[in-house]
Amino acid sequence: MQPDPALGWTPALQAAWQAVGALGRPARVGRVDRGWSTVWYSAAAAVAGDEPLRIRNVRADVAVGDWVVPSDDAETVAHVLARQSAFVRRASFEGDRFEADTLAANIDVVFLVHAFGTPPNQRRLERELVLAFDSGATPVVVLTKADLVDDPEPTRAELAAVALGVPVLVVSGRQRTGVAAVREYAAGHRTLAFLGASGVGKSTLVNALLDDDVMDTGAVREGDLRGRHTTVAAQLLPLLTGTGDVAGWLLDTPGVRAVSLWLSGEGIERAFADVFDLADRCRFRDCKHDREPGCAVRQAIADGELDAARWHSLERLVAEEAALEAEQQRFEKRADRRRRPRS
Repeated sequence: MQPDPALGWTPALQAAWQAVGALGRPARVGRVDRGWSTVWYSAAAAVAGDEPLRIRNVRADVAVGDWVVPSDDAETVAHVLARQSAFVRRASFEGDRFEADTLAANIDVVFLVHAFGTPPNQRRLERELVLAFDSGATPVVVLTKADLVDDPEPTRAELAAVALGVPVLVVSGRQRTGVAAVREYAAGHRTLAFLGASGVGKSTLVNALLDDDVMDTGAVREGDLRGRHTTVAAQLLPLLTGTGDVAGWLLDTPGVRAVSLWLSGEGIERAFADVFDLADRCRFRDCKHDREPGCAVRQAIADGELDAARWHSLERLVAEEAALEAEQQRFEKRADRRRRPRS
């Protein structure tokens, strides 16, 4: 039986299913708890609130948004179909420092959520953009809590300055302003993911999109305006049209306090395209952008065309990725030695 297109099934996923023999009936993962996946075979069942299928993730790397093929007895995950996109970061705890942590899979649009009421954090947004570009999804910046400020433009402009053409939307979940612009991205049964620190208003925005208090929300602390972790588990939620049909899917994730990189593909180059364009104009191809003559990067900083803080942010991210890659190579070498049979 063919998978349900309303769940977000695409031709690319069809090819991935055929690559594993088109065995079984694929289902979409709507929630992952410790060792278990909650899956749906149809959008109608998810909307109606029918009892979902819960299967064990035995030796399977499963994330919310994945498409899986359950085993014949419907007890375990038999196959995880190749992901069309994935939001991946470095695991946040020391024991898994060489492991990738997938927050969400098969997402079409990643909303990077920031909030009014605190100074705009360009450095965090730069890191998030690297992750978003590497995910394969389309990044969009969302500034929530617009009701807290009289003029949103200064903050919007500060974030837009490092977003490099990525849309920056201004919304108020409480007042329901700007929400329609976010909703438009779900057209065609697309999946929307929301990433942002605790307290930025992700759950309030999700509630506004769903026109329901589905997600718990909590007040922020006085003084630093930080929030509690009001979302405890990532889950996939249907976004309905006015006629009750599924327009798309919302994927809400627990607040991410520290944004840590995994090995980047082209994310850094895309997030810092302006700086890389400058570097291409340097006199020497191997310019270190330090004291070399004819350095376009240093000249742009001196002329005020490039913020020195942005340049230092890029240096830190490149160094962080290089250190992570070196650590992983050392880890893999040690693992290879342990696996090598003794003579």
